[in-house]
Amino acid sequence: MAIHLISDLHLHADAPWLGELFRRTLRQWAGHIDALYILGDLFEYWVGDDDDDAFALDMVAAMREFSRHTPLYVMHGNRDFLLGAGFAAASGATLLPDPHPLQACGHRYLLSHGDALCGDDTAYQQFRAMVRQPAWQQAFLHKPLAERHAIARHIREQSESLKQQDGPSEISDVTDDAVVALLAANPGCTLIHGHTHRPAVHRHALPDGERMRWVIQDWHDGRAGYLRLDEHGVSAHPLS
Repeated sequence: MAIHLISDLHLHADAPWLGELFRRTLRQWAGHIDALYILGDLFEYWVGDDDDDAFALDMVAAMREFSRHTPLYVMHGNRDFLLGAGFAAASGATLLPDPHPLQACGHRYLLSHGDALCGDDTAYQQFRAMVRQPAWQQAFLHKPLAERHAIARHIREQSESLKQQDGPSEISDVTDDAVVALLAANPGCTLIHGHTHRPAVHRHALPDGERMRWVIQDWHDGRAGYLRLDEHGVSAHPLS
């Protein structure tokens, strides 16, 4: 038994190499693994399941073909939190809550995108709380498609501008308190998440012993990777 996990692909039409790598990876893995879990930010942004963007439709079609052979699970990220039932039906994916417990290959895991654990980034947490409200989402989805795309592009440009001005910030990483609290609430689980773009393995001391936290490699700047779960536990692997 083997399960693969990926996160933070940030697929968008301006980076066609990402789309091709995603399609090729799905073709290689289809029927050869037991399941694929995508832990958020599959897309750079998602403005609604009614989007008729050709690139997005192509990615969904590739997922649909993959899901005919292998179970596919998708978690919302901070960029694609509007993925809904229409996307799930079109792609063949099952949408997951965050966090999501998983027992596989004789081990217990807890899966998360990771953005909810970045407690020091108060401005983002306020934004996250707002856009996850059903009333806000309903109002946004009632806007014309072109307007939704313009809003999403503006938010993306603002985010990229801040990154270029400030560089990597500690407030965009998870806090130890948030991680320990989540692990304490889920005894015996290894935590796996993305979001931070800081792939690594961490150890956290809890009253019941040391617990592991794995951060998945993002698909940015020509790099890509995945985690594999099997009877031996967790292992990290690059994609080419």
